[in-house]
Amino acid sequence: MSRRLKPEAIAGERRHDRRYDIELEVRWKLILRRKVMEVGAGRTVDLSSSGILFEAGRTLPAGFNVELSISWPVLLHNVAPLQLVVLGRIVRSDGRRVALRMTQRKFRVMASSPEHHQSQPSEIRPPLTLVARRKIVKQ
Repeated sequence: MSRRLKPEAIAGERRHDRRYDIELEVRWKLILRRKVMEVGAGRTVDLSSSGILFEAGRTLPAGFNVELSISWPVLLHNVAPLQLVVLGRIVRSDGRRVALRMTQRKFRVMASSPEHHQSQPSEIRPPLTLVARRKIVKQ
């Protein structure tokens, strides 16, 4: 017995991963054959564990690879700024909005800038302490 799908069932939301609306600064690099063809900046619109929708400031061609560097809103141990680096393929581009399917992703710890430390309250930056440990041997 064969069941036919109704057209409205196909047209609905087909993503499996939950998407989160979050607006973060992003820098992008359009890559063709391991060469950076173009660079730009924009903002994320939403993201999931498998894809990102971002505003690139222009239309980018579907099928091309892109690298995104996203300023992450949380500090590592309340001290070091993080950056999410994503590699992926453009699946669609509607005007200035670009949809990307992720192929790789990783967090990088960014070097702290003096401006960053000045803008953060000192009480959330824990002091760095070195502790020497000795092994005590009873005789």
